Amino acid sequence: MSLQYRAPCWLPGGHAQTIWSSLYARNHRGALAWRRERLDTPDGDFIDVDWLDNDRANAPLLVLFHGLEGSSASHSSRAFGSVARERGWRFALPHFRGCSGELNRAPRAYHSGDFEEIGWILAQLRARHTGPMLAAGVSLGGNALMRWAEESGAQALRSVRAVASVCSPVDLAACGHAIGQGFNRLVYTRMFLSTMVPKALQKLVQHPGLFDGERLRRARDLYEFDNLFTAPLHGFRSTEDYWARASAKPHLHRIELPALVLNARNDPFVPAASLPHTRDVGRFVTLWQPRGGGHVGFPHGWLPPGDVLTMPEQVCAWLAQAL
Repeated sequence: MSLQYRAPCWLPGGHAQTIWSSLYARNHRGALAWRRERLDTPDGDFIDVDWLDNDRANAPLLVLFHGLEGSSASHSSRAFGSVARERGWRFALPHFRGCSGELNRAPRAYHSGDFEEIGWILAQLRARHTGPMLAAGVSLGGNALMRWAEESGAQALRSVRAVASVCSPVDLAACGHAIGQGFNRLVYTRMFLSTMVPKALQKLVQHPGLFDGERLRRARDLYEFDNLFTAPLHGFRSTEDYWARASAKPHLHRIELPALVLNARNDPFVPAASLPHTRDVGRFVTLWQPRGGGHVGFPHGWLPPGDVLTMPEQVCAWLAQAL
């Protein structure tokens, strides 16, 4: 199918398309009535899943993995949920640990390459659903989903028919350096750290001695945060080791089920020069790299405030081909 997107002329530039879409654009049609289910993990922790149900037991199920510090309240989560519901699909939004409004129990959090967690969640949802399943991931969640597809190979088809990533940092080093500079550092980095640091410090109260709290309080970018918290808590030697091993881009050729990799070329977080080329992927992967859209933005409409439903509609239409 043909995938097309053109940003509205009244909202130029990646930053404007990112921020406006997150704060002001319409992101759903009709009220979304979430049902929460708690999954108990093998390590004594939990993962909360928010569901949008329907009466069709065999309806397709779309599973969406949110981005850094996201949740079912994120504009992209609401947009994908609304589009899935309009298609008559069921919809599930698993929260990464610590993102559902309650601190998780284990001495860990979540990270961009958490493919084992992705696989465990999909297996749990597969056991609860009788119809076909599809999966998509936004930003961090999309990179982790692609890492799972890469590691699983042909076995991924046992869980889902197709996967999609949206604005995902598939080259974590390039994206990590980009978000730590200039306007990105002043706005987006501060926004992320404003929630990540307090949650990490709560984790330190829960598990004394887990990391150096004083140094973490002084962290001013995601590189420092990952070096002090994300990397050591999840088995990586350093930020560099984490970014290298967790990045999906070097392994996209290993994917053996239909996969869509969508990145806007004006994404402030994801430099266009770092995006994968056709030579980097195998025959199962479709690259969609429109000129505009920002980071998980893709606003649509002739006048403000516009909406952010066009991109999820196209992604879901692409995924639906696998049904």
